[in-house]
Amino acid sequence: MISEKEYASRRKRVAKELKNNSIAVIFAADNKVRSNDTNYPYRQNSNFYYLSGFREDSSALVIVKGKKSFESFLFVHKKDPKEELWNGKRLGVKEAKKRFQVDDVFEYDTLNAKLKELMQNKKALYYDFSLEYSKVKVLKRYTKSFVAIYNLSHIVQKMRLIKSPAEIALIKHAMTITKEAHHQAMQKASSLNYEYELQAEIEYVFKKNGAYSDAYTSIVACGDNANTLHYINNDAKLQKKQLILIDAGCEYQYYASDITRTIPSDGSFTQPQKELYNGVLSVQKQIIQMIRPGVLRSQLQKKSQELLCQVLKKLGIIQAGKKKCMKKELFKKYYPHGIGHWMGLDVHDEAPYKDEKNKEIPLQEGMVLTIEPALYIAHDDTNVAKKYRGIGIRIEDDILITATGYENLSCDIVKEIDEIEALASSH
Repeated sequence: MISEKEYASRRKRVAKELKNNSIAVIFAADNKVRSNDTNYPYRQNSNFYYLSGFREDSSALVIVKGKKSFESFLFVHKKDPKEELWNGKRLGVKEAKKRFQVDDVFEYDTLNAKLKELMQNKKALYYDFSLEYSKVKVLKRYTKSFVAIYNLSHIVQKMRLIKSPAEIALIKHAMTITKEAHHQAMQKASSLNYEYELQAEIEYVFKKNGAYSDAYTSIVACGDNANTLHYINNDAKLQKKQLILIDAGCEYQYYASDITRTIPSDGSFTQPQKELYNGVLSVQKQIIQMIRPGVLRSQLQKKSQELLCQVLKKLGIIQAGKKKCMKKELFKKYYPHGIGHWMGLDVHDEAPYKDEKNKEIPLQEGMVLTIEPALYIAHDDTNVAKKYRGIGIRIEDDILITATGYENLSCDIVKEIDEIEALASSH
């Protein structure tokens, strides 16, 4: 768990970035209607949660910066017994005051009136520029005398780049759950008939271990389906002697895991599958070994492309050497995406890759990123030997940058061929 003291410290850090005589406003996520009177499961806005730890909708956080100090105010939904009968208990003002280390708590219904008061004599406004127009209109109602408006999300997202020990602990816990889920999939795959059955096994493990939501929609893609990068239908029959690409990770206490493993549908890899798989795995291992503070993500990207060019050449999928492969970007047909992304409160964490001067931000201690090289060979690609067609392989781990190098947070999720086959045969 993240302490209220840590949330208060984050608000203090934000306040230090604000200009004097300014006000920052950040809103909770709205409920999303699914159909008529039913909603999608509620998920709090990540930036709002990062600064408050508050999980309810109809709420807002306001930080007011003076010349020498700042104040923070939380606005929460009022207690209403009739509404709570249908939608569940609310914390309310009284209990929120006891729990959160803010200067004061008010009912959300009073936000507009309170903003009018708090914005008097202020010169700058900060809010998330992706905010819906109706809320922006409310904020700008009282800003006619303001000299500047800034994007608050730029400040918060930069802070989110570096994870605290408490955040890392939550990610690690998410990883232990995701490990069990992937190992369950490896054991059960050969006894199941459809992709969605395998998906159900994975997500059952998530929920039984207290990860009530997925970090993203699970991908369970058998055979050529793996060559659709964001395949989420998960409704095809599991075919014998095919590989199944499984990209699935749970979200625990709002923190994500993001893992991909590629496994055989009937417990054993064929020889061509082994050749492609070991090629991708070798590249992944070499890229992970490069990780340390100061390295650029673009360096990892370029190196992964060079190494995959060599794999493609070795297997006869392309004829060109590494230099020509890189110059003409021949690898892109088989490896069209990036080597990885930031991960944290969001599976694709909303944190910058470049600084204010548009220079790439180097890896630093406390960052978490995925490493996910891949090869995708379409079933109808007649330029490739038939034995390799219809195979998509991605291997993805979540890496923490440490002071001297890295820690593979998902190293206990097996990925060697003999380990995967051993798990499959143990069911």
